Amino acid sequence: MHSISPAPSLQSLFKISPLAHLAPKTYSPQCVLKFESGSLVPTGIESSRADWQSMCAILASNVVSQQQDTDEAENSVLSSVNGHKSLNVVPVEKYMPKALTIANLAPDPSHGSTLRVAYQGVPGAYSEAAAGKAYPKCEAIPCDQFEVAFQAVELWIADRAVLPVENSLGGSIHRNYDLLLRHRLHIVGEVQLPVHHCLLALPGVRKEYLNRVISHPQALAQCEHTLTKLGLTVAREAVDDTAGAAEFIAANNLRDTAAIASARAAELYGLNILASDIQDDSSNVTRFVMLAREPIIPRTDRPFKTSIVFAHDKGTSVLFKVLSAFAFRNISLTKIESRPHRNRPIRLVDDANVGTAKHFEYMFYIDFEASMADVRAQNALAEVQEFTSFLRVLGSYPMDMTPWSPSPHDDDD
Repeated sequence: MHSISPAPSLQSLFKISPLAHLAPKTYSPQCVLKFESGSLVPTGIESSRADWQSMCAILASNVVSQQQDTDEAENSVLSSVNGHKSLNVVPVEKYMPKALTIANLAPDPSHGSTLRVAYQGVPGAYSEAAAGKAYPKCEAIPCDQFEVAFQAVELWIADRAVLPVENSLGGSIHRNYDLLLRHRLHIVGEVQLPVHHCLLALPGVRKEYLNRVISHPQALAQCEHTLTKLGLTVAREAVDDTAGAAEFIAANNLRDTAAIASARAAELYGLNILASDIQDDSSNVTRFVMLAREPIIPRTDRPFKTSIVFAHDKGTSVLFKVLSAFAFRNISLTKIESRPHRNRPIRLVDDANVGTAKHFEYMFYIDFEASMADVRAQNALAEVQEFTSFLRVLGSYPMDMTPWSPSPHDDDD
């Protein structure tokens, strides 16, 4: 547990999972992907497209409905993982349980070394690339839903999760903001990934043969004008993710359909790139957060960012007071997001003059540029606590300071 001084009342903001969560067994997927020398290759498996499709273990989507109360989030479980009815990815009867050793309590290995990192999507997804950027030598574990990635870390199937929270063009990924509150994981880092969309189709297919384009809804929206300039006035259909669209075309031999996905997806699924960097805005960046079971120790020797969530029940003026607590201490806010208060979506206010009024209730998410080791941040949150009915620190973590440049539009379309 963090010890925060000089505001001891803030100690409760960091909620650290107890040691009881250590599982007596280790969980390892039947097939994982490993990053080596900047590229991702299957471990112990032939690298053909058919093997990718048939042998890569993707965590199942049969997730037990989560309880909305965050205090009960730790009790959520997967009803099926890789087709097995138990929580073990590998049948438990084949392996004897291992007792805990000092290695289970030791710190994580050096940055990116042998970590198992969960991400949403299939191989070739942008989330996979973000996992590789965050942890260059990790074992990447694909999950078919965001919630499965959260649970993979909670159940010790993965050590980290790397999930998107906002895009410079499409805005916030609201689902993951809701899941941050519902689960007990901590933000331990962030990574910003430039997005380079490509138009992919089967070998031999030309643009004039196409009848439709499929991809994730945000990818379709981000390439709308460019598709029109390419003369593709065809149907556009949304699917779950970009790399999944490429996989679907390859698996079903669809010669009248193109996908918007990454160049890596084209390589994995045997597709040709008909056009590169087709996003309407070259400054297309997605921000991902890295999640772990335990928080990291805040520091002041490098730029840090802190993410919090809070609720209030005393009227709209409270939000002004909360923001003022940061403004008076010259702490810059980088994001503020509001989400419905699911446990209490509507607040009734009785007034003798106008009767009963109904107000929507919201949770507020804020990112600010300061470490929890900074006295300014500690004092700001101590003041915020006075105005809020609920306050939780989601994480205090190093900012991603990696420089990036706009996409270098390729003329060899």
